[in-house]
Amino acid sequence: MVKELLDNFNPINYIGWLALVAAFISMVVSATSYPAILNVAKAKNLLATSDSRSSHSGSVPNLGGIGIYLSIVVAITFIGALLDTKSLLLILGSITLLFFLGLKDDILVLSPLKKFTGQLLAASLLIIFTDTRILGLSGILGITILPYWLSVIFTLFVYVLIINAFNLIDGVDGLAGSLALMASIAFGYVFYRYEDISMVVLAASLCGALIPFLFLNFSKRNKMFMGDTGSMIIGFIIGVFAVRFIGDSEGVNSSSYNSSSPILVLAFLFFPLLDTLRIFFIRLVIHRKSPFAADKNHLHHRFLSLGFSHKQTTAVIVFVNSMLIFSTYCFRNFEIHIQLCILLTIGTSLYSLYFIYDWLKTINKNKTR
Repeated sequence: MVKELLDNFNPINYIGWLALVAAFISMVVSATSYPAILNVAKAKNLLATSDSRSSHSGSVPNLGGIGIYLSIVVAITFIGALLDTKSLLLILGSITLLFFLGLKDDILVLSPLKKFTGQLLAASLLIIFTDTRILGLSGILGITILPYWLSVIFTLFVYVLIINAFNLIDGVDGLAGSLALMASIAFGYVFYRYEDISMVVLAASLCGALIPFLFLNFSKRNKMFMGDTGSMIIGFIIGVFAVRFIGDSEGVNSSSYNSSSPILVLAFLFFPLLDTLRIFFIRLVIHRKSPFAADKNHLHHRFLSLGFSHKQTTAVIVFVNSMLIFSTYCFRNFEIHIQLCILLTIGTSLYSLYFIYDWLKTINKNKTR
């Protein structure tokens, strides 16, 4: 009887229910695993200690990535048998590799080269065995279809960029988790439009994993960080969404987002990408040091220096990025270069408000002297 039900089961007819079940399972596993993780971290002194560049004080457990990993794996294991198991199994294998790399970095220390190598290997597994890659750029700068070798290299670059973007913005309570949650919801919606059930379920699983974590990340009594384990895993999964969305859109000319997918991806991830590219420019060009050398030049550090709290900083950035996503989505049917200009104009204007606010505050201080 069970076999007959499974044989006649069409997951497309139950995509909403599958997403809800995946989110529920992930949320339950995430919420129930964190108390044990907190106790182990405190008992074994596996804590992140504040230093001169930290935006927090005291020692805080930084193993939240374990709960994120466990909840996603359990949810996908339960639901995956009904879906595109090849892609999901490779994704689980890739995040498992990143899980162990991140865990070692959170407990001990891992060199940037080893992390970079692991990220390339994890991304290569999906590109090689599923041929999921960015085929073109929807006509941006006249680029429609990329040569195979260039497509592979560019896709690897996108993976590494997004993974490290989420790793680098994880410096304020709730910021990386909230932006990942927002991006997962956005990607989940467009994949729902495409009836890409595997990605909808994966997005729902990530949302379910992040919600309980964010409660702890914002907590004062039982605070927890996601660590490199969590930031690399969520960065990789968001990278999977970005690559698959652009690849699916480029592969079919009649797809809903054929002429807008790269722009929408940039909108979904505007703040992490903007801050990462800005930081790399400052470190490489201005200070002439390693792009991975830690400092306090991130935009979220600037908000803190103006007197914003962690919650206020996260709320402002998430609100601004959500406005950018909404406005970009409204213009998705425009010519691709017009979409890009609108995105860059609105995005840079919104994130320049900080500098305007800082400038006005400085002028006001000078007047009151």
